[in-house]
Amino acid sequence: MMKSFVALAMASVAAARSMTVYNGCPFTVWPAYFTSSGGNPSQVTGWQADAFTAVTFDVPSSWDGRIWARRNCDFSNNNGPTACLDGGCNGGLQCDRSTGTGVPPASLAEFNLDGDGVNDWYDVSFVDGYNLPISVTNNVGCPQPGCAVDLGPNCPSDLKGPFDSSGFPVGCKSACYQTSLDGWINDNPNCCTGIHDTAATCPPSGVEDYSYFKNACPNAYAYAYDESSESALWTCLASKQAQYTVTFCPPA
Repeated sequence: MMKSFVALAMASVAAARSMTVYNGCPFTVWPAYFTSSGGNPSQVTGWQADAFTAVTFDVPSSWDGRIWARRNCDFSNNNGPTACLDGGCNGGLQCDRSTGTGVPPASLAEFNLDGDGVNDWYDVSFVDGYNLPISVTNNVGCPQPGCAVDLGPNCPSDLKGPFDSSGFPVGCKSACYQTSLDGWINDNPNCCTGIHDTAATCPPSGVEDYSYFKNACPNAYAYAYDESSESALWTCLASKQAQYTVTFCPPA
């Protein structure tokens, strides 16, 4: 019995993956993650990351979830999504495990480890908009998507914001998110909803400001069906057991 227990414990340890989240920005951010399936990582769901600091933790080998960072947060009197200027979540500092997916605009690193029994699937996404430069790197030579560009200052005027106390834009909303705020939900080509809910009926040419995001950051998702660009969704053989690093404000 003891031998079986030890073997199971060793197998469990071997199955876990290492995930590192590094704040390369010269200011504090508040990273967070949300788990869709596959079990919970060993790290709390949200934390403060001072400039140029990293946290490494284990995630299950079949983890499916997203990682992002929040900006300009103050949790002293607010434990809801509005405690941060962007990226805030239900739960405050530590995001609620069931509903704490984060408020757009937010730059996302998305993972589906061992998603099809063969590959890890991962990407950098601006489908929910942008709030920080971001990259996903690994230690086994697989593709490393990212965007080191600050998309805030040159963001189209109708998408720009929110703004910090100095008036500087700390985000750039996606056309989907902005038109949803305006009340356009059904049959929205920016969100690929209704009659636009397939890749064929939701081409990038029908998405407002697609080129702004895609030209600046060609290796990231710019809208829901961006797989057609062949530079949005990335894979790495799960057998390589890649260890991933998400960096906010990566070097240019």
